[in-house]
Amino acid sequence: MNTTTAVAPVITAANEALRREFPLKPFTIRHGLAGHPLLTLPRIAQLAAELPRDLIEYNSGKVAISQDPDAIPSVDLDPVEIVQRIETAGAWMVLKRVENSREYKKLLEDTLLSVARARGFNSLLDAGFEQLEGFLFVSSPNSTTPFHLDSEDNFFVHIHGEKFFTVFDNTDRAVVPDDEIERSMTKHRNLKYDERFAARGQEFHLFAGDGCYVPYQWPHWVRTADCYSISLAITWKTREVRRLNDLHFFNSMLRGIGLPQQPPGARPVRDALKLGFYRAVTTAIKPLRGSMAMRRVLRRIALGKRANYYLKGA
Repeated sequence: MNTTTAVAPVITAANEALRREFPLKPFTIRHGLAGHPLLTLPRIAQLAAELPRDLIEYNSGKVAISQDPDAIPSVDLDPVEIVQRIETAGAWMVLKRVENSREYKKLLEDTLLSVARARGFNSLLDAGFEQLEGFLFVSSPNSTTPFHLDSEDNFFVHIHGEKFFTVFDNTDRAVVPDDEIERSMTKHRNLKYDERFAARGQEFHLFAGDGCYVPYQWPHWVRTADCYSISLAITWKTREVRRLNDLHFFNSMLRGIGLPQQPPGARPVRDALKLGFYRAVTTAIKPLRGSMAMRRVLRRIALGKRANYYLKGA
């Protein structure tokens, strides 16, 4: 999985950005995945039929940048119909964890391995690419993905259509304060957006074959133009990212019982104690996550009654 003697440069970047900017700053990339058979509407519809339902999220694409999570309009179609009718469905959809399919897993691995080699490493592990996950986005024309942040690093590759991707500095607490980062990661990802933020954003104008690198927790929002859109987020989590995520999740659980915590890094010794306890508990319950019903129960216990917001009737 991790090594090879020759890898085509699936992802490239100008001006040595893969060495100079990565992984601290966003930058433009080019890729060779446009037109790939796994990234066509018929194959995506097949994937939508195969994935567990709790790995598929969709709603209307007619939403605000600063969308209230409790007022997101829905679309009364099933996942396969969404893909088949995406040009007119007025919908936004994400197929999560596509690496559950062996073919898509290999696609992610091969793509990131080309990046690893471009940066002088011989394997994914040597380059720090661990816990690879893929998120496949299918959107109708003139759809919006609200302002949010993600808990992993991401090579965002655009496959079809025209898309505008606007990203903001994750160190600017005037845009997203610490408590909002925690809430976004553990409750609902949508963040509050103010039009005064616009001047602080960096916009990537994407067509097929374009993309961008989005560092860990850099807030962003996205909109499509007058054509349906297909994009793929190729993500991974380093050991440090997994540590930070675990602390955010445990802090959120403590906050839920009336014990608000300082953000990761403020008290390193306390962070280490919390991390040890949290990982012991999550390791013990990991076997239960094989069932979708149990995943729903565990999410509700850990993250609250709205944790399964993307499942109709949950």
